[in-house]
Amino acid sequence: MKIIWLGHSGFRIEIGGEVLLVDPWLDGNPMFPEDRRDEAIAGTTHIFLTHGHGDHAAGALEIAEDTGAPIGCIHEMATRWDAVGFGKGGTLQVGDVSVTMVNATHSSSLDFDGMDVAGSEAGFMIRGEGRTIYVSGDTDIMADMSWFGEYHAPDIGILCCGGHYTMDQKAAAWAAKKYFDFKVVIPCHYKTFPLLAQDAEILKAELGGIVHEPEILVPIEL
Repeated sequence: MKIIWLGHSGFRIEIGGEVLLVDPWLDGNPMFPEDRRDEAIAGTTHIFLTHGHGDHAAGALEIAEDTGAPIGCIHEMATRWDAVGFGKGGTLQVGDVSVTMVNATHSSSLDFDGMDVAGSEAGFMIRGEGRTIYVSGDTDIMADMSWFGEYHAPDIGILCCGGHYTMDQKAAAWAAKKYFDFKVVIPCHYKTFPLLAQDAEILKAELGGIVHEPEILVPIEL
């Protein structure tokens, strides 16, 4: 398995023979090198979007067109696009990999295509190769995380932690210790803008060696 950061909350996840792009905001992302777009999207089999905000979903239609990969997202957003809609608690089977949509607490709108409704925000549980990845999406701490940890039992957490728009690092670390038994934690939704945390030092201080701070397009191999 390879988890590859595309900057902000975007990831390329190579798992179970599939290549999943999650929230692949590339064009206009100040962290992403424009000349490496082809490398980032090569071989994509599926695209998943946690919500409609431009720093997550902008450019997804173009990537889908370029790669032929279908987009999976919440039903209301899917009806606006030629996408595969599903809902919280629903699961899409992608070859030997399953992707279950779970709750998040944030907001969602197509704010890069004229402000419009885009269903509600979500996260994902991605299962494959005997591992489960929790992609938090944009969220604060939720009581739902308690049963996420017990029922889905993810061992890898991709957690937003930049603060201001989402939970900050102390909150993310508290949730990780309170609700989950992660073996690996990968921070996201940070560094991109001045309002957000610019490093993961607090998260690392709280959680220790399980934190893998990502670098752009450098695989974390698990």
